[in-house]
Amino acid sequence: MRTHYSSEISEDAGGTQVTLAGWVHEIRDMGKLKFLILRDREGLIQVTAKSDTTDPAVLKTIGELTKESVIEVTGKVSPNSRAPKKVEIVPTSISVVSLSRTPLPLDVTGKVDADLDTRLNNRFMDVRKPAVAAVFKIRSKIQQAFREFFVQKDFIEINPPSIIAAASEGGTELFAISYFEREAFLCQSPQLYKQMMMSAGFDKVFITMPVFRAESHNTTRHLNEIFQMDIEKSFIADEEGVLQDLEGVVHYLLLKVSEDCAEELKTLGREVKIPAIPFRRLTYDEALQLLEKNGLKIPWGSDFTPEADKKLAELIDGPFFIKRWPTKLRAFYSKPFDEDPKYCRAFDLCYMGMEISSGAQRIHDHDELVESLKRKNLKPDNFEFYLKAFRYGMPPHGGWSIGAERMTEAITGVSNIRECVLYPRDRTRVEP
Repeated sequence: MRTHYSSEISEDAGGTQVTLAGWVHEIRDMGKLKFLILRDREGLIQVTAKSDTTDPAVLKTIGELTKESVIEVTGKVSPNSRAPKKVEIVPTSISVVSLSRTPLPLDVTGKVDADLDTRLNNRFMDVRKPAVAAVFKIRSKIQQAFREFFVQKDFIEINPPSIIAAASEGGTELFAISYFEREAFLCQSPQLYKQMMMSAGFDKVFITMPVFRAESHNTTRHLNEIFQMDIEKSFIADEEGVLQDLEGVVHYLLLKVSEDCAEELKTLGREVKIPAIPFRRLTYDEALQLLEKNGLKIPWGSDFTPEADKKLAELIDGPFFIKRWPTKLRAFYSKPFDEDPKYCRAFDLCYMGMEISSGAQRIHDHDELVESLKRKNLKPDNFEFYLKAFRYGMPPHGGWSIGAERMTEAITGVSNIRECVLYPRDRTRVEP
């Protein structure tokens, strides 16, 4: 079988016999000269056959191939300054592993455009495009770097349930499911469970998991199934105790993508700038003032619109935090400032014109938490399983969540968040 990926073939390997395996990306028949572009996971490489030197059986096989057929090619590496990689394979044998049918559901070379629905309906083939594959290799690196960072910082990975009995954040946008003799819901956030682990004494935890939001939006920025990367941390003095972890991991994963995904970034025409730490911090009020000064007025107590996010990104270089949010805008567990309870210790991280993370220092006092639930018109009895953890010793704590899709979208520059998900789920799409 395969001895090398295409990325492992260089001019230095001239004369070496290799076996590659992959898909037929393109075929060009120029009479006495036949060119075959082989695509594997790592990229493209040229296979060149000449009628006067190549085995007739190989020439016959090339002539019978269809685009996107799976083949194995054995041959010798030969430097060629005119080839895409300055090197080509001179084949001694070509085996057809799986012959592709025609016509193809969409073009893989990028020469013929297809709309997003057609691409998503044929995602198995869409991901064969080098530019599309690059997006998912970068997403893979983001998730890998997230884990690496927190393993190195001695965080414990936990796995909360995806089936829950009540709303995690007090909202009503849950997917109900039939769970034996009762109703249950798909998890909209691991929030309550990671907080409960602070009572268990784990101190520092991280999570990577899908969550589900039954919101009837249909935008280029939202999905109904997303993948969250969360942390929760105990014994913090204030929200800065987790803000520093957030800016640290964002700096680390941008660095890892820049170093390890250079070819993918090149394919996408993107450059990753590594931001300096610490990131800039603004309060909610300061952000409002900055927007108004630049022609965009947001009423106090309102959330920021996508337009406001983009305007702030134009005015501020690199990632930045917005802190000290109005308490009424944030979840019931966000800790208000003692000296001014209309503000709380919540924050957002904005990057490339979008919110990629939100978090807060949490309320850790049981009675204060019950009162906060009541102020939000939520019934404490519905949160009894959660409140119990606060009665028997809960340290001060905080945390946040990064959306893997939003982070991938920011880095890759795609125009629709669905392009950052292999099989996106929105209000109209549940297959493939």
